Amino acid sequence: MSAFMNKRWGDILGMNSRMLDYIIKSNSPEAIRTANNKLATKKALQKSGLATPRLFAVVRNRTELNKFRWTKLPASFVLKPTSSSGGGGIVVIFGRNKKGNWVKANKSEVFIPALKSHIQDILDGNFSKGNVPDTAFFEQRVKIHTALKPYCVKGIPDIRVIVYNQVPVMAMLRLPTEESGGRANLHTGGIGVGIDISTGITTSAIRYHRPIDQTPHNRLRISGIQIPFWDDILLLASRASQACNLSYTGIDIAIDRDDGPLVLETNARPGLDIQFANLAPLKSRLRRVEGLKMKSVEKKIQLAKNLFGGELDQEIEDIYGHTVLGIEEEVIIFDHEGKQHPILAKVDTGAYRTTIDETLATKLGISTPVITHKGVRGALGRQTRPVISLEMSLRNRHIKTHASLIDRSHMKYDMILGRRDMKGFYVNPSKI
Repeated sequence: MSAFMNKRWGDILGMNSRMLDYIIKSNSPEAIRTANNKLATKKALQKSGLATPRLFAVVRNRTELNKFRWTKLPASFVLKPTSSSGGGGIVVIFGRNKKGNWVKANKSEVFIPALKSHIQDILDGNFSKGNVPDTAFFEQRVKIHTALKPYCVKGIPDIRVIVYNQVPVMAMLRLPTEESGGRANLHTGGIGVGIDISTGITTSAIRYHRPIDQTPHNRLRISGIQIPFWDDILLLASRASQACNLSYTGIDIAIDRDDGPLVLETNARPGLDIQFANLAPLKSRLRRVEGLKMKSVEKKIQLAKNLFGGELDQEIEDIYGHTVLGIEEEVIIFDHEGKQHPILAKVDTGAYRTTIDETLATKLGISTPVITHKGVRGALGRQTRPVISLEMSLRNRHIKTHASLIDRSHMKYDMILGRRDMKGFYVNPSKI
């Protein structure tokens, strides 16, 4: 992280530049007020035909609270203040237990008196900026999409898309954790995961400003996740910025299991940690689309994919000096006489040792001598495989290693590159 900051310090967007060069210059006071009011945002989005969580009820004052019909609420819902930020004041009800009582994600019961007390706090402005009296509302609880469920704990992930001049310039997946209490907020312990704009595949990740590559609760690899509905998400983010008259904004989108992408809210002052999640500075991207005159939103999205897709690979190579590998790489194998034999190999970080097809190894004359046998646990159970010495070249780097022999005649690749031989390389699963 420090290497990234030192290398690209001048291109990293800071708080002052964000405010003076983009928020004030790009957004009108009226548009900012709309963005700061979740109900006004919802109305503007729905007026433009954009999908948002369904609104169940609004409570504007104590009179409405005292007359509120609690029976009209569904089994699951979200209670929100209209003007809070950072997830403050939000209560998520996941459903009812066998007793018929509402429960949170941790199964704790929630009763009407507690909800009424919480709404009174909202009305008093305890969660709004400047403690200004506020409005409470109930809306649809988003149900987590199955593709993202394994990476989350007790909450809903969302996608933050930074949009400038209706061009999506940077995106981040935010994952809730045990420590964050199921909230997808980075400052409470959530995970920020960079997303390749072109493909919608996750790249690098941070937690508390430190790089990570696995989820804390189940150690799943975070890079290489394909975000569902990616093109729809980019289009929804661009049109949301247009509907709310925000030239510079952060659009938060969640993917509902049944309804697909929904706009949760717009942010007139989106946070800056998205740069560290992506290992890419924001300012340089904003400059590239400043003053862009292109009417079609679809063309702006395609432009974003062309400008910013795959940019992370070059950033990593420039900053850290590590070559970025794709899932397929050409490998030069040296036989015992020093002759070179190019073959296509699959890069597999899940495999420890490199393996090569035994028929190919025999053809190249490298199947002997066998230096040892190693027991491995694979899809067919525990096996013992012969191991040979192997010399190869990967991206002009000469590697001496040991490789297992196995019958791969029925598989696409004659060779698998294991992580033992990838020291000094980074792997981008979206790169072919």
